[in-house]
Amino acid sequence: MTMDTRVIDSRLVGEGDQIRRRRECTGCSERFTTYESAELNYPRINKTDGRREAFSEEKLRNGIMRALEKRPVDMDRIEVAISHIKHRLRASGEREVKSGKIGNWVMEELRKIDQVAYVRFASVYRSFGDVRAFLEEIERLENDLPPEIRKDQLELLSDPENTEPGPKD
Repeated sequence: MTMDTRVIDSRLVGEGDQIRRRRECTGCSERFTTYESAELNYPRINKTDGRREAFSEEKLRNGIMRALEKRPVDMDRIEVAISHIKHRLRASGEREVKSGKIGNWVMEELRKIDQVAYVRFASVYRSFGDVRAFLEEIERLENDLPPEIRKDQLELLSDPENTEPGPKD
């Protein structure tokens, strides 16, 4: 049984990576919606141990979600970060990308979203050897964060003058 349909309306949705089509069955006049997305070829990922594997959005999402566990971050912000990383990966134009490059992109995105998640991810990704390396990264983050991002962040280290946790002024 073949189903012939005609397209009534087409629109880009999301970040322009999907097309929403309103269709009508030519046999029974029933209307329905389809969503179409291009099958994109991502570069292969070159792991630090020399293995090569296909890019996995699921692995990317799991790593980011693990860093953001129990943090007050909206899922929309997470999806935007994942979309930015996927876009950079496609735009690289390379056949292979080192996993370290993707790790750096993840840290850039996490840094914009949540300082605690950034430090969590960095501590595993960079394999901090001791507490001093951990504190140095926190101090560097505190000093380098632009004011427009800093105002939306919870404090990493509490100010002894201020016993209330919360966003910085």
